[in-house]
Amino acid sequence: MLAGQFTAPRTVQLLNHPEPQLPTEDLKPGQIVFQPEMTCLCGSDLPFFDGDFEGHTIAYPQPIGMSLHEMVGTIVATNGRKWQVGTRVLAVPTGQMGLMERFVMPEDQAIALQPGLSDELCLLAQPLGTVLHALKKLPNMIDRDVVILGQGPIGQMFNVTLRNLGARRIIGIDPDLCRLEVSHQMGATHVVCGCGRDVIAEIRNLLDGRLPEFVIEAVGHKAHALNDAIELVSDYGTILFFGVPPETINGVALRSAMWKNARIITSLHPDFARTYPLAMQWLGESRINLAPLLTHRFPLHQIQQAFDTFRDHLGGAQKVLVEFPALSHPR
Repeated sequence: MLAGQFTAPRTVQLLNHPEPQLPTEDLKPGQIVFQPEMTCLCGSDLPFFDGDFEGHTIAYPQPIGMSLHEMVGTIVATNGRKWQVGTRVLAVPTGQMGLMERFVMPEDQAIALQPGLSDELCLLAQPLGTVLHALKKLPNMIDRDVVILGQGPIGQMFNVTLRNLGARRIIGIDPDLCRLEVSHQMGATHVVCGCGRDVIAEIRNLLDGRLPEFVIEAVGHKAHALNDAIELVSDYGTILFFGVPPETINGVALRSAMWKNARIITSLHPDFARTYPLAMQWLGESRINLAPLLTHRFPLHQIQQAFDTFRDHLGGAQKVLVEFPALSHPR
C-alpha cells in the first residue's frame, strides 16, 4: 500500500509500505484498521511539512504517515466491540499519523457519520469540533462584540459559529485579502485587513470607540498573534488563545494583559463522546454552512501540490481535500 513521508522541509513523497497488522484482542483491545477515503489538510500538519515545530527544527525524514488527521473512510478490520467491519466513520488517527492507505488506530477515536451529509462536510466535523470545544469555555455570546485574529479555516468557523450563537459584531482580521473575501459569507459582520496595533483605530471606529470584550486568536504556531490579542482586548476582557503556540513564547506582553485584568483561555483536544458528535449534528442539521471553505481538491498522488496550495494559500485556499484511492476503488 501507499504511505507518505516528509523527507525534507516542504517535501512529501509517496512510497510503498507494508500493510498494517491488527493486534490481537488480548494484546491490545479496542483497535481498528481504518482505510481513509478522503482527508483535508489542517494548519497543525504544516509544522511537520515546513520543518519547524514549536520553535524546534525537525529532523528529516519524518516518520512514515506523518501528518494527516481529519479523515473519512471505512473500518476494514477490528478486534473491538464498538464498530462493525464496513462501517464508514470520521476518524482522528493517533499522533496525526494518517498519511497512509490503511493504519491501526483506537476505535474510540472515530465517530459515526451523519446520514445524508456529504463526506466533504462530514470531514469538517473534526475542525468544527475543536471550535465548539473552545466556545464551550466562553459565556453566553448573545449581543457580544468579538474580534477574530486569523481568517483561515478555523477563524472562519469561529465567524459562523459565533453568528449562530448570537454575537452582535464579529470582526475578522487578517493581512490576506483573499481570506477576508470569504469572511462575510461565513458570518463576519466586519473585516479589517492588517494585524496588531495597526488595526486598533479601525476596531475602535467599528465599536463606537471601544475595544472588544472578546478576542479570539486563531493564527497559532510560529505565527501566533497573542501580543496582538492583548493589544486589542478591552479592560477586563477575555482572550481565547486557540492557535497552538510554540512550546515557549518569548516577548509576550503579559504585563500589559495584567494591567488590563484580561483573562486568557486556552483550548485543545475535544472529546469524542460529545463534542465531535455535536459538531457532526450541527452540520447535519444545517445550523451552519461550511461549504464555502471547501476550496480545493487533489488525488493522493498530488499530495505535494495539495500541501503547497494549502500552505501558501494559493488560489484563495481554505480547506484542501485529498482523495485516497479507496474512494473510487474500495478494498
